[in-house]
Amino acid sequence: MNIKLNDNFDNVKESYLFSEIAKRVNKYSAEHPEAKIIRLGIGDCTLPLTKTVIDAMHKAVDEMGVKETFRGYPPEYGYDFLREAISKYYASNGVDVAADEIFVSDGAKSDCGNIVDILGDNTILIPDPVYPVYMDSNIMSGRKIELISGNQENGFLPMPKGLEVKPYVIYICSPNNPTGATYNKEQLGEWIAFAKKSGSLIIFDSAYEAFIKGDYPHSIYAVEGARECVIEICSFSKMAGFTGTRCSWTVFPKELEVNGKSVQKMWARRQATKFNGVPYVIQRAAEAALSPEGVKEAMANIDYYMSNGKLIGELLKEKGVWFSGGVCSPYIWLKCPNNMKSWDFFDMLLEKVQVVGTPGAGFGDEGEGYFRLTSFGSREATIEAIERLKTIL
Repeated sequence: MNIKLNDNFDNVKESYLFSEIAKRVNKYSAEHPEAKIIRLGIGDCTLPLTKTVIDAMHKAVDEMGVKETFRGYPPEYGYDFLREAISKYYASNGVDVAADEIFVSDGAKSDCGNIVDILGDNTILIPDPVYPVYMDSNIMSGRKIELISGNQENGFLPMPKGLEVKPYVIYICSPNNPTGATYNKEQLGEWIAFAKKSGSLIIFDSAYEAFIKGDYPHSIYAVEGARECVIEICSFSKMAGFTGTRCSWTVFPKELEVNGKSVQKMWARRQATKFNGVPYVIQRAAEAALSPEGVKEAMANIDYYMSNGKLIGELLKEKGVWFSGGVCSPYIWLKCPNNMKSWDFFDMLLEKVQVVGTPGAGFGDEGEGYFRLTSFGSREATIEAIERLKTIL
């Protein structure tokens, strides 16, 4: 054929990080079929959907089988009942977000990747290490990317001090994936001040806000000035176990304008053209997840996962291994022992104790020498992994 393709894809790594992990694990498994592999790599939930969520889904399915209550195409922006429920959820955390500023979607990853559709040729500022979708989606669009270093010295929480004062599109994830580090209100305030001074836009990924413990904001809109310069993306995936059910939301405040143009209206137009909405059954399930009983059940599951994280953290402390995370995040970000490279440590864990994690180098150059474990496994699998890890750390 003689058509033209998007040559920017040539600049993306050929293999997605988690695809490479799966490739190595599958190869090992084929060569050692007797091995019991414990997977603490991908951040996928293992506990089932809760009773309140399942009951709502069953009721919605029954409605779909009756002519009078059948629903066809959902609204591109989300049903009003779910947008109102999300607005009330913000209010429970002391934050004012109107229902018509909320856009329901099928995953935070989708919105993080799709948001580039409405943005022009801006310089993109991304922390390193970083969740791959921020980087890859902008490379695919041919954007110029600048990195800001997250490292052990700054607690993997890079700050704007020293940055050139110019307009950026800035990606921030807090609690952070992969490092588990969490910005406090004062630190987020510094980023907002910089964004307003430089005319920048912040894309704030708060997919793990439900895991926060202590005096940290659950939404960046708890910080003064955020509504003028921040788009916030959040998700039901980890909060309510929707990794296989798919539902999220993105907030576009009315104040968010670029040269007199409403960013909210641009996103609404994009969604109306390219997205057919989240299924009714799923949105009813999401609504139930935000009910008082639904939140109570979700927090019980989160406590279960965080208990796993605490156990992993206790092992690392006992062995004198530096780590972050595991407090406001389901991720434990550890320094590889004996200055090992990330992929070398990955291979050693797989070969010697059959435990799978995620090499830090897969998240960027600053991740080299570090390793991510998740607390999303079952309690039994986590305890067994800890016993195995004791033998080699």
